[in-house]
Amino acid sequence: MERNFNIILNNVTVQQAGRLLLDNISFTLNAGEHLALFGASGSGKTLLAKALKGELFHAGTIAYKRNNEPVKPTVAYVPATHPLKNKSNVADFYYQQRFNTCDAEDAATLTEELLKKGSPEAISNWLEQFQLTHRAHTPLIQLSNGELKKMQLISHLLAHPDILILDKVFTGLDVKSRKVLHKVLNQLAADGITLILITDSHELPASITHFAEMADGAVINYAPVEKLGFMESMQVRQFEAPLPAMKKAYHIGPLITMKDVTIRYGNTIILNNINWQVNNGECWQIKGHNGAGKSTLLSLINGDNPQAYSQQIYLFGKRRGTGESIWDIKSRIGFVSPELQNFFDRSTSIAQAVGSGFFDTIGLFRKLNEAQTAKVNEWLSFFALQDKAHRPLSSLSSGEQRLVLIARALIKDPLMLALDEPCQGLDDQQSKMVVQLLERIHRETGMTQLFISHYDDEVPACVKHVLELNKGIPAVYKKTVPHPVIKSKTALTHKAL
Repeated sequence: MERNFNIILNNVTVQQAGRLLLDNISFTLNAGEHLALFGASGSGKTLLAKALKGELFHAGTIAYKRNNEPVKPTVAYVPATHPLKNKSNVADFYYQQRFNTCDAEDAATLTEELLKKGSPEAISNWLEQFQLTHRAHTPLIQLSNGELKKMQLISHLLAHPDILILDKVFTGLDVKSRKVLHKVLNQLAADGITLILITDSHELPASITHFAEMADGAVINYAPVEKLGFMESMQVRQFEAPLPAMKKAYHIGPLITMKDVTIRYGNTIILNNINWQVNNGECWQIKGHNGAGKSTLLSLINGDNPQAYSQQIYLFGKRRGTGESIWDIKSRIGFVSPELQNFFDRSTSIAQAVGSGFFDTIGLFRKLNEAQTAKVNEWLSFFALQDKAHRPLSSLSSGEQRLVLIARALIKDPLMLALDEPCQGLDDQQSKMVVQLLERIHRETGMTQLFISHYDDEVPACVKHVLELNKGIPAVYKKTVPHPVIKSKTALTHKAL
């Protein structure tokens, strides 16, 4: 099919359960143009993407036309997350399976999964472009979050789409991988594929020609990208509610000690001779490329990896495997990760999800007492989610779901926070507020923090130590440069244009 059609939206409206989700959206994206969708978390970007794909019932029309004649292009939509199934495609994996060697036998490898969509030659080409050739025969559940994002994109590219809609496609990718993706997207645009990206303005491929800013389900700005303005002085909105009361986080002696820790799956070494100590009150950034072993390292700390029992790992003064349960460990750690969010029970209400943090379960399976209920309400109010308390977690945007999990991690006053890309999925303002919140918590409680992020400007200023992994090999050092000023990612207003 010749790729020179227009995409015409006319009064596209979506209502569900009496709520207006998309509000009379109208614009035309002409042939050769490529669109970026900006807006706060929950503004309707993903809903619009699903409507364009045809996955969402809507009023109004979405038409694809060439020379005023209707056409039927192939539309690929790459969602922000990708649920994994076992080989029989009938059951979801559970969270800890990622770290269980034996369970990997029921997971397709990267190549096996991609062969469902394309030829071996095409797969080999894309794996090389995305620097995944060395992972070709790795079970999917052992891929990192960033590697899964690449797999997800490749599987859609193998279908040769005419329109490629990408929802937060840069999320979870390391610096080098993001550069590669920019190059790939620009080449796809040059080849005639129409790109529609839900992204931030700091990850804007050169091929993007137009942008739409969304708020409350409506498009409030639509213009050529040349008119995109950045307000460097934009003020960061503070959380208006008072911070819920939190205990001082104090422990005598190191919280974490690792001695000669090596983790392997089959012949593949994931972590290679880790010697590391985290003392009370210290804040660490854990850095490394996609697949370097960052999440595996946190899994040893958070009680999710069975290989911890065979290693010299001491948590809160006790060696793993000397009698403590994983629940003893988890009770002292507030944990957030993309995988935890992906595997969380979607039918759980928002209040239940926060309350489950008292028991470290993925869902709430017991009744909260009066004091616990009051604390749940305090954290919901702090994050301005109190009016949504009884909605299903799945009804929230990805960014709002992440705020719920951050509240879940904090509700039990942990000694330590283990945060695997906590700002992933948040809009620019939410990211800044979470960074400020973590700085404030450390200042007021002394809480130890372990922080994974591929963006240095998402790392709190209280982080002074770095553990950097390169193919599982560690380097430990202190930060020596001033904390960078966080710049606006999506500061789009009428004044900016």
